[in-house]
Amino acid sequence: MDRESSSGSVGGFDLSVGLEFHKIIDYDRRAMRAALVKGAAEVRKEARRIVSRRAVSLAGDFPGLQTGTLKKAIGTVSKGRKGGWIKIGVRRSDAMRYFYPAYLFYGSPKTGLAKRGNFMTTALANKRDTVRGQIRSALQNSLVPR
Repeated sequence: MDRESSSGSVGGFDLSVGLEFHKIIDYDRRAMRAALVKGAAEVRKEARRIVSRRAVSLAGDFPGLQTGTLKKAIGTVSKGRKGGWIKIGVRRSDAMRYFYPAYLFYGSPKTGLAKRGNFMTTALANKRDTVRGQIRSALQNSLVPR
């Protein structure tokens, strides 16, 4: 490791600063990808928990469970090619004739359906600190200076 330092006197105080430089920093993509997959699974589980209440939902409430199609459709929508991101949401499935989560989110004045609460943003907010901690830990372990 190269070490570069500077010292001097500033305002009557002796100042000495040293920095360590590394020529190469290795990045282990697998550790970050694993942390992202684990965090995405926690957000998916929380979103499914939010919509699993058996009830007819009112305007502004989270959607209630009637058939379970929405709950089953929550999952990984897409992933980054090199594992840098994961998108969790409601996947379109064969059981859905039309993509009704959009109707739940925006409402439909034509059918008289009022907007429902956004369960995905709430699930992410509920798990934000946990996922952030996992990703921060994985990032610290995946950067290896040489």
